[in-house]
Amino acid sequence: MLLTLIFAVLWGGEWADGHKGLLWSQESRFSLAVQEVVTVPEGLCVLVPCSVTYPREGWDKDTPAYGYWFIEGTETLHGLPVATNNWSREVEPRAKGRFYLVGNPQEYSCTLLIKNPQREDSKSYHFRVERGKSVRYNFMDKKLYLNVTARTQKPAVYVPETLEPGQQVTAICVFDLNFQQCQAPTFSWMGAALSTHQISLTTARISVLTFTPSSEDHDASLTCRVHFPREGVSFENSVQLNVAYAPKVPVISIFQDNRSALMLQGDSQSLTVQKGQFLRLLCETDGSPPATLSWALEDRVLSWSHLSGSGRLQLALPRVKPEDAGRYTCRGENRLGFQSRSLNLSVQYAPENLTVMVSGADGTVLQNLGNGASLPILEGESLRLLCVAHSNPAARLSWAQRWEFLSPSQPSDPAVLELPRIQMEHEGEFICEASNPLGSLQVSLHLSVRYPPRLLGHSCSWEDEGLRCSCSSRAQPAPSLRWRLGEALLEGNHGNDSYTVTSSSAGPWANSSLSLRTGLSAGLRLSCEAENVHGAQRASVLLLPEEEGLISKGFSSGVLLGTGVTALFVLCLILVFVKILRKKQTQAGTPTQAETPTQAETPTKAETHRLRVTRRSTILDYVNVVPNPGHLARNRRAKPSSPSRTPPADANSPGPKSSRPAPESGKHKEEIHYAALNFSGLRAQETQESRNIGSEYAAIRFH
Repeated sequence: MLLTLIFAVLWGGEWADGHKGLLWSQESRFSLAVQEVVTVPEGLCVLVPCSVTYPREGWDKDTPAYGYWFIEGTETLHGLPVATNNWSREVEPRAKGRFYLVGNPQEYSCTLLIKNPQREDSKSYHFRVERGKSVRYNFMDKKLYLNVTARTQKPAVYVPETLEPGQQVTAICVFDLNFQQCQAPTFSWMGAALSTHQISLTTARISVLTFTPSSEDHDASLTCRVHFPREGVSFENSVQLNVAYAPKVPVISIFQDNRSALMLQGDSQSLTVQKGQFLRLLCETDGSPPATLSWALEDRVLSWSHLSGSGRLQLALPRVKPEDAGRYTCRGENRLGFQSRSLNLSVQYAPENLTVMVSGADGTVLQNLGNGASLPILEGESLRLLCVAHSNPAARLSWAQRWEFLSPSQPSDPAVLELPRIQMEHEGEFICEASNPLGSLQVSLHLSVRYPPRLLGHSCSWEDEGLRCSCSSRAQPAPSLRWRLGEALLEGNHGNDSYTVTSSSAGPWANSSLSLRTGLSAGLRLSCEAENVHGAQRASVLLLPEEEGLISKGFSSGVLLGTGVTALFVLCLILVFVKILRKKQTQAGTPTQAETPTQAETPTKAETHRLRVTRRSTILDYVNVVPNPGHLARNRRAKPSSPSRTPPADANSPGPKSSRPAPESGKHKEEIHYAALNFSGLRAQETQESRNIGSEYAAIRFH
């Protein structure tokens, strides 16, 4: 209570008035309405509205009312106010001519006008009212703080966030100061978008502008300027116009491994990288509203940005693959349109996926072959192989057989290997090689030539135990061999008391031997047959009964019997034998002068070779049957100079080659070859001579 009275004396004047003012303030009989803080740029003018109320006691309507604005801390009875309407009271020299109490306290107004405020005027101020003897009051609880700032205050400019091109918009400029009783500033607008504009409203604190922007006005500046002519001070503020427009052509930046970025801005560009490299593509575009970006490979969308994107979208390819090659397109789009830019990506890599295909004459792929594949093909057929590889740049293709390069059958297309007629020498490995500057690759193919059986090296010979024949055949796949004895079929490995069959095979070869111990007789038919899935062939041994053979057999029997044969029978037999010999000599005729007997008896190499020529199963081959010297040769001796060795002339016998071969009869569908059946003598020289005789007919003589 004591402190309250002291403050009332110091700040409120007399005891009684201060005490009353204190009581009235507590009873809310005194009130003041004013801004707590007023901000004004240095050197300007500001009007601070203020209203005051006080009790109607001790004064009438003619009693003057006085108001005072003091700097906080100033003694109110004897101190100097900064503004007052009491002309008998001195004011603060620094505030003189700048602070004005323009309000009339008699009309309950305490409005303060401040002109040309200075930075040192930034203080708190309080108001005091006096009227009559009873109203004398300091409003210590209601203070005004004057904030004088540097001339950085800017007018506020309001425009729509997004402007549509071709549509009229309104911009507002506001300078938030109370300029009543101050000289009003002037407003002005500046900007490239104001080619056609109109200022529709201007007051002391606000200016309204209407204009029509275009898409080219995006990011253009719009400036509002507020100018105070008296003070020579101007304030301005600028905003950037956000005019909607279609996206601009995207810019593609390329980041490859650790290299610096490469930026593509022209038309469609190309980029070449190697397989396995790192690649990052960054697409950037500008649009309003922001464009939605997307990356596409050919017609397939790979990624896209959100609607609120930043105008950037990247596409990462950590390890580039051949299938990543193609046309990449970045597209930016908003509601006003779209733009795009493309990049052709080429991926280089060494040859891979090398394959060989069997191709038809028209290029149709008949079969795909992998590395190391085996291709069976029939002898005589044609084959067309096509080698295909994936690579970039295109690989150089070449063919080799057993590591020897083959000349391409089509120089314009070396990937094609044509074999018009498959032969046995084509059997083996074929290699196709693909190469380019980045590497090479090979693929191999094993060509397996298939062919029907070929009988080789078949022969028969007499042994002590009987007749032994051997037969060999080659085929692919390996043939099966069997013997046909008369009507019986002998195959495999087995035998009995009459015969034994032994067979074996290795690779494409098959061998078989037949030993006959009983059942041998003139006219016996024996053949070796070879067969596989591609065909069959047969070689036959035909023991034909001949006149000379029968007589020899009868003579041998007569010698063995001995007894019971009369001299007459022997004489008759000799006469018959002589007659037969003369008859055969007459049939044989006389050799030409160009041929000697030796030449007539000696077979040519071609004739000897015909014994081993392989044929189809419809051809019958007859081989020499050469008995070993033994009991069958006893008492038999061949005479080299004997005329009986001359083979008889036969219509079916090939005979010696002549300058004009006889035409072959159309009735004979099977070609039949005959070989001599020779029985050697005891002497080795004669035996060797008998084996080398290649005549298709041979004389058989008995001693």
